[in-house]
Amino acid sequence: MTIDGGYVPGQIPQTYQPQPPAGDGTEGSRPGKAFGPAPEPLPVPVPDNHTHLDYGAPGAVGISAALDAAAAAGVSGAVQVGTDLESSRAAARLAHEDHRLLAAVAIHPNDAPELAAAGTLEDALAEIESLAQLPRVRAVGETGLDYFRTGPEGVGAQHYSFRRHIDIARRTGTALQIHDRDAHDDVVKVLAEEAEPHAVVFHCFSGDAGLARICNEKGWYMSFAGTVTFRNAEGIRDALAIAEPELVLVETDAPFLTPHPYRGRSNASYMIPYTVRAMAEVRGAELDSFCASLSANTERVYGSWDQGSLPV
Repeated sequence: MTIDGGYVPGQIPQTYQPQPPAGDGTEGSRPGKAFGPAPEPLPVPVPDNHTHLDYGAPGAVGISAALDAAAAAGVSGAVQVGTDLESSRAAARLAHEDHRLLAAVAIHPNDAPELAAAGTLEDALAEIESLAQLPRVRAVGETGLDYFRTGPEGVGAQHYSFRRHIDIARRTGTALQIHDRDAHDDVVKVLAEEAEPHAVVFHCFSGDAGLARICNEKGWYMSFAGTVTFRNAEGIRDALAIAEPELVLVETDAPFLTPHPYRGRSNASYMIPYTVRAMAEVRGAELDSFCASLSANTERVYGSWDQGSLPV
């Protein structure tokens, strides 16, 4: 049964299907990597609190069409996340143009050492602070520490940039979205040393039950992505099982981290129901009430998707 705009559970949404050749010898506009089939919609709408709608082939899927497909799946809105100046500017603009989006802006930790070496990090941070003051920008992120892709020579610049982003979030009243890869201990240490913003979110939570206990104690939010469905992710599921219910969020990190059984395909916000249902199973929660809790938690962090004030 078609639900809305070509959304049929079990089939790839129409806007994500490969297009035939244009007739002039060129290929269609959809990316080569296939998307997963549409899931059954969620019974209570849930926002995607971390996505990158602008990633992928140019013009592959329009922003509005992507959000339409998400809405048909029961995904009420999304936080479009910047990782550099260009994508942060785009996130702020897109959130202004479509009120199903809010924005997060930041310099990614892997980019901070390069900007520092070029002598442009301070100018970049100044623009991030300016963008963070716009009404539809509700988070500073993704920022944090990444010891997987950046070697020891970049650690100092990453720490400096991370602390500056924390300060920007605190002073602008926005949430903080953390990218934490192979750096759990140092992320916790830096947060403990800085004055925190009103909400701290561990984007794509990758820790274990030990980190979850710290988050529970500190009141830090844990945002789970498709990784929670991976066969080798027992530690993440252990963390989800003991996370305080009011601190649990969900995201796609699209086009990355597509949930099982479609791992390896491109991800999109309409795929969130696969992750939410897996999370509810881990929690032993009834789906309707679990969705309602996720939605309430997300709005508590970012405020209303309607034209409203920042979260208190």
